[in-house]
Amino acid sequence: MATISERRTENGKRHYQVKVRLKGYPPQAATFHRKKEAERWAQATEAALRERRYFKTAESERRTVGEVIARYLREILPTKRSGRSQRAQLFFWQQELGAVTLAALTPAAIAECRDRLARGESPSRKSASPATQVRYLAALSHAFTVAVREWGWLDDNPVRKVRRPTEPHGRVRFLSEEERTALLAACKRSRNPLLYPLVVLALATGARLGELLSLRWVDLDLVRGVARLARTKNGEARTLPLAEHALAILAARAAERRSDTSFVFPSVHGRTPASLRKPWERALNEAGIANFRFHDLRHTAASYLAMMGATPTDIAAVLGHKTLAMVKRYAHLSDQHVSQVVARMNESIFGSAP
Repeated sequence: MATISERRTENGKRHYQVKVRLKGYPPQAATFHRKKEAERWAQATEAALRERRYFKTAESERRTVGEVIARYLREILPTKRSGRSQRAQLFFWQQELGAVTLAALTPAAIAECRDRLARGESPSRKSASPATQVRYLAALSHAFTVAVREWGWLDDNPVRKVRRPTEPHGRVRFLSEEERTALLAACKRSRNPLLYPLVVLALATGARLGELLSLRWVDLDLVRGVARLARTKNGEARTLPLAEHALAILAARAAERRSDTSFVFPSVHGRTPASLRKPWERALNEAGIANFRFHDLRHTAASYLAMMGATPTDIAAVLGHKTLAMVKRYAHLSDQHVSQVVARMNESIFGSAP
């Protein structure tokens, strides 16, 4: 919508100030000596802005998908923790659609590439699962979101109009009481003295492997019983409460900490965190535990919390999830706990069933 205001200068001359405001576009303004000129400019400017709503801008006609991805790889990806995996995903899109201009790119073209991923027509030659397809689309979508919001290269993100495959329910594999006992005993017998403290801390806090390995002594406050994670997967700082056993183990580690490194779990030379993949695999084999990853210790901690009556909000706070969607996988364990509580209550009131 255009507005024209009449103004007078100090010497009494008239001029007309025009402002054009249209939702979704920055305000446009100009000044004219004649009102007719102001009205013509307002009409032409408003029409041009309205046309841009339906037709691609000159920038999108000039830029290609490849340019979006190249700039994103150069400026944005280095700031993200998931950079390594997303780099390979973005290279796929660059190879498939890199030469296409942003104006010519359609949701149908993106969906066709998604389907090729599903059929295994990618450099890996492996059929991509629904979860993998979603991650490929998410990587491309964020690049376009930046191009829309920060660079002004196109008006809308075409990936938003592409259907995401339905992902299966998240895996929930947690240790039984017998498995936990066997695993901790095997870790305690390990020749690597870091394995047992690391596994105990993972079970006690539900933290990710990368978060634990990146811990430095300066991040620990053993007096207050907390560990501070300055940077997590979702980009936010988080505090881990340290309970009795985990706190005692860390206190023992602190008493014999190395002076040549700042890491709580250092490598041999101390310049990087330790790599405990082989000791971990040996401990699993010795304990007779199959189909179990280190990340499943995080699921185990969350499962134990659910079975002990923790609410989804509590579990999300411990694990560091921003939403409750990721903790729904543990709801059935909480339901089982509630059923047992109700059963015990009924038994105390009415006695055992006949």
